[in-house]
Amino acid sequence: MTRHNLLATTTFAFLDIETTGGSATSDRITEIGIRFWRNGEVIGEWQTLLNPETRISPFIESFTGITNAMVADAPVFESVAQELREQLADCVFVAHNARFDYGFIKAEFRRLGQAFSARVLCTVKLSRKLYPQHRRHNMDALIARHQLGQVQRHRAMGDVAAMLGFFEHALADCGPSLMESAIGELLQRPSIPSHLPPDILMELPRRPGVYRFYGENDVLLYVGKSTNIQQRVASHFSGDHNSSRGIRISESLRRVEYTETAGELGALLLELKQIKSLRPLYNRRSRAAKQLVSIELSRDDRGYLRARLVREIDPQRLGDYYGLFRSKRAAEQALQGIAARNELCNRLLGLESGEQGPCFQRSLGRCQGACDGGEDIARYNLRMQIAFHSLRLTTWPWPGAVGIVERSDDGERTDILVIYNWVHVTTVHSESDLHDLDLGHQSLTFDLDSYKLVVKSLMGPERHKRRIIELTDAGLPDVLIP
Repeated sequence: MTRHNLLATTTFAFLDIETTGGSATSDRITEIGIRFWRNGEVIGEWQTLLNPETRISPFIESFTGITNAMVADAPVFESVAQELREQLADCVFVAHNARFDYGFIKAEFRRLGQAFSARVLCTVKLSRKLYPQHRRHNMDALIARHQLGQVQRHRAMGDVAAMLGFFEHALADCGPSLMESAIGELLQRPSIPSHLPPDILMELPRRPGVYRFYGENDVLLYVGKSTNIQQRVASHFSGDHNSSRGIRISESLRRVEYTETAGELGALLLELKQIKSLRPLYNRRSRAAKQLVSIELSRDDRGYLRARLVREIDPQRLGDYYGLFRSKRAAEQALQGIAARNELCNRLLGLESGEQGPCFQRSLGRCQGACDGGEDIARYNLRMQIAFHSLRLTTWPWPGAVGIVERSDDGERTDILVIYNWVHVTTVHSESDLHDLDLGHQSLTFDLDSYKLVVKSLMGPERHKRRIIELTDAGLPDVLIP
């Protein structure tokens, strides 16, 4: 489509939705309004209330004026989905803060197991492009600045009328040539948050590494990793936001930084290290645990294996422990699951107090009798060992540190990840750099997430593909388990 006839031949579907909240994952649409425009004329409109199949909160009722009573007999999205798809076919999807509206529409189709996509034009971005001298571009600001007609705000067709009013005003004010040029650019390039330079993706490498999102006052918002930084960052800007968190990150984003790595393991370890040390605002899953808890097995006076929770973990003998947990509660839940699946004694697992007589689970037929001598010691201990086998931690198999060599696909970058006792110590970029390492004075903190990654890499099925260099003269750092 050439720009000179874009406005004459393209149908623009000005769309607005009202919802039960701000998350496309958990909230639902309560109203859709669309007005279709082509070549200077409104050629139709489509509007419906929707039953969101969930309660509308009093706050949202007050904000939008859409009540539970109003939507009680309205159609559900599934019943209008095909008609909506047909209405929007071959149209440019136009919305104010289009990420929100487009994300919700895609989410509703996704719930039906269907994909939905469209060319998307955001009138916030259009306003920023046509009127860069102004700071604010929300709908209320546009109505006041351009003296648009008053509408019923926060109802779908009211907001559609305001949006189309701005569009037609801008067309008259800026002229068709400038308008088509601006729209053409916005439709052709990937969707970029408005506070970032439009060519931001061109600056990012198509290589493995870690990227960092910064907001106002250089607040670190988010740390992520990918085998293709440019592609992964672009996916954040796709307009398909499934959560209110994604929308908040996009709206707050002011700057993107990145660090390249030679391979995926280096990116994974660097991401974990930066999340734990820099504590970005929107990363939570990989935050460091204050104190790890594990399970230790030992024999009681009768010779039966008992389990106890331990917080003091010796990193030099990890093979004597079973599981690493971020809290006592998580460890106890794991023990309860093991007991239930294997009919083990809750008392010997430390889940029930008392020293003599049958445990409570024995009376329910869920313990085979180790508590009162009803099960043979050797048989019970074997069942314990089998039940806990998959949780057994892996002792570091080398006498000292090792270097894991990663090379980029084009051969231009080499990273040697120095690892000791499952802890990522440092990264160097040539074997000659390894000769200058002195690790003996370092004190390292053991990390559960890094442990899982490195064990999988060094002990898993792909281990034979890795080149590993043993470091015999680098010294042994202290490793502390929190």
